[in-house]
Amino acid sequence: MNLLLDTHTLVWWLVANRRLGRRARSAIVDPDNEVWVSAATVWEIAIKASLERLDLGEPPETCLPRELRRHEFRELPITPTHAYGVRTLPWIHKDPFDRMLVSQARAEGLTLVTSDRLMAGYGVELLAADA
Repeated sequence: MNLLLDTHTLVWWLVANRRLGRRARSAIVDPDNEVWVSAATVWEIAIKASLERLDLGEPPETCLPRELRRHEFRELPITPTHAYGVRTLPWIHKDPFDRMLVSQARAEGLTLVTSDRLMAGYGVELLAADA
């Protein structure tokens, strides 16, 4: 399975938050699965850190590259195809980062790992982060 972690899922993973469910954690550590992190997620984390709404103990540009390498998570850039895909999404969700993640999951055939139940309305494959 190819997984795309949403922002909360990645943060929960990084800080070992108990809200990350057993099934999601098992899927993330399963060596048969590829785990992807979008540039949109990194961007959102950088914004939250700059607004002092997220503290990872060190700057995101320090810890994120190290932790992505350490866990062998793959980086997913935002391509024009991903950006164009946002245009046709219904307005179920207003958050531009979440809309980008949906577009990327659709375009790349990824399972989105999220606790956001609104994402189910997009018809993309989901794995509940809190399950």
